[in-house]
Amino acid sequence: MNLIEPILAQAAAITALRRDIHAHPELCFEEMRTADLVAERLTAWGIPVHRGLGTTGVVGVVHGRDGGKSGRAIGLRADMDALPMTEFNTFTHASKYHGKMHACGHDGHTAMLLAAAQHLAASRDFDGTVYLIFQPAEEGGGGAREMIKDGLFEQFPMEAVFGMHNWPGMAVGRFAVSPGPVMASSNEFRIVITGKGGHAALPHTGIDPVPVACQVVLGFQTILTRNKKPIESAVISATMIHAGEATNVIPDACEIQGTVRCFSFETLDLVERRMQEIAEGVSAAFGAQCTFEFTRNYPPTINTAYEAEFCRQVMAGIVGEGNALPQEPTLGAEDFSYMLLEKPGAYCFIANGDGAHRATYEGGGHDAGPCTLHNPHYDFNDELIPLGGTYWVRLAEEWLAHEPPADRPMPVKG
Repeated sequence: MNLIEPILAQAAAITALRRDIHAHPELCFEEMRTADLVAERLTAWGIPVHRGLGTTGVVGVVHGRDGGKSGRAIGLRADMDALPMTEFNTFTHASKYHGKMHACGHDGHTAMLLAAAQHLAASRDFDGTVYLIFQPAEEGGGGAREMIKDGLFEQFPMEAVFGMHNWPGMAVGRFAVSPGPVMASSNEFRIVITGKGGHAALPHTGIDPVPVACQVVLGFQTILTRNKKPIESAVISATMIHAGEATNVIPDACEIQGTVRCFSFETLDLVERRMQEIAEGVSAAFGAQCTFEFTRNYPPTINTAYEAEFCRQVMAGIVGEGNALPQEPTLGAEDFSYMLLEKPGAYCFIANGDGAHRATYEGGGHDAGPCTLHNPHYDFNDELIPLGGTYWVRLAEEWLAHEPPADRPMPVKG
């Protein structure tokens, strides 16, 4: 791998910062300690800091050797928040807060961008400006959306914006990026079917909402198999059904909740419309009433083609062509999608390995359990810090060294 030597030399210090953040996880919009740490480090390296966007967001500004006079700029983003779950790991940097854990590697994302920030500030081997975006509240809070609302792109105008997420299961030393949709939209639904309660031994005297709910849930699956194009992916998962209080009572109502995931706004529009038609139509057929609520949370994460290919070439220059892989889309969601609705850019994966790195930590052996995202045994692989830092630096330097084509495709809002 073609890593930047000064970043390698500082890897141990950045690793210590990462483990400190891991041991002190903070939930969405509560990242005060993490933001303070980030701001303190950036300031120590001579990087001007702007705070408060999206409540706890931090933006560092690194001008190149021209002092930023060229007017060109790029944005690099890392998320800072943790998850509301209890950590099962026993190594020395495990979470000190019950019910809070860095189980998705945002501590590592922050560390990789800090590693890049330190080198960019020391070398300034570029013309233009690099904006370092440390974002709060990715885990359900929509921190990217809130930073944009607070003027992120007006205060810090940039040509393109880039994000990165660690990916367990891929061998360390690999990246993955592709054009088009790479993560799905995240949406929730709540349906209440109201019938007429009564004695369970006399069902003909009421309208039982439970079999109606069952028909509705089964009907939703025909949307996936008979309404949308077969080559397009979508998921409708009814994950909660609540009804009744006693075995001999037909309840008045039954509530269904769940999630919908899609890669395109067109498919999402279709799914929402057909779900409502099925829920209301089936309920009416049985003589029941229906209330239908559908909430669109994160939009799909869609990489623009030029920027994705640009990233791939940068990756290949660091780890070789064979380790710059196509990115398999996932039906997980990511609020970096909001940034990609406003600016061209790309969201890539950096391989986190199989979890064997946990065996090397001081104070214990290999912690049991899989090292997958959102798992209580997960931990970020510190071996990625110099690699991810190198990627961020090379991406910024090479982007600012080349003018992007004026006619390249721009984001399309749904």
